[in-house]
Amino acid sequence: MQTLNDVATLREMLAEHRRAGRTIGLVPTMGNLHAGHLALVAEARRRADVVVATIFVNPMQFGPNEDLDAYPRTLADDQAHLEAAGCDLLFAPDVATVYPRGLDAQTRVSVPEVSEGLCGGDRPGHFDGVATVVTMLFNLVQPDLACFGEKDYQQLAVIRRLVADLHLPLEIVGVPIERAEDGLALSSRNGYLDTAQRAVAPELYRTLCALREALEGGEPVDDSLTRGLERLREAGFVPDYLELRAADLGPVGDTTRDAVLLTAARLGPTRLIDNLSLTLPR
Repeated sequence: MQTLNDVATLREMLAEHRRAGRTIGLVPTMGNLHAGHLALVAEARRRADVVVATIFVNPMQFGPNEDLDAYPRTLADDQAHLEAAGCDLLFAPDVATVYPRGLDAQTRVSVPEVSEGLCGGDRPGHFDGVATVVTMLFNLVQPDLACFGEKDYQQLAVIRRLVADLHLPLEIVGVPIERAEDGLALSSRNGYLDTAQRAVAPELYRTLCALREALEGGEPVDDSLTRGLERLREAGFVPDYLELRAADLGPVGDTTRDAVLLTAARLGPTRLIDNLSLTLPR
């Protein structure tokens, strides 16, 4: 696996692969890789001839009171994991390479509607930062496909929308959530949990499972969500939101069948997110 940090070399190497007729799969990450990230690499490996991963802790998607400085940077370990997973090329630029004129002067991509509410409501500007850097990476790598985890459900919806709206010629592949044995969705932020918090954290997933069973059994939505919020608070979480949406993140109506439960909740200083798809009864 080769590691690059400049745009010119990246473009030159990828142009050679395209001339040879090879397909390119992209896996964008912020590093501090875990099994969930490596599942994205494995899916890209199955679908493409050349796998490109990126590691860039994107300052544009962090709010003023969020954990940009504390976000783990583990490049050497990440390189070893990526190479073992079959990644061909790693692009790991610094901030000056990605935003040479600075964040304030940077052109931005904004995706309306699907960015609003949920994590977009609690983190204003977050999805503009995600959409901008992902669009930039799509332009730099020009992949045939890109793999993203379904744990970040709203992020995946934003990316699908921007690809459709901007007529970008690539396939977006959603990869199912990787979970620990106790059900906790794998996340780089799980490392912030202390021992006691880590023992409580799987209750987030267990609550979603209980609500899915109730909703698929016909329990009224408002009753289920109220009960779910109470259960999370009793376990020690501070919920940011717990919502039921249609699978496309639109509102749930009388004819909605494919739906998704989404939640974000804080456990101590750590913000955890999770989601679970379900089928509503007729």
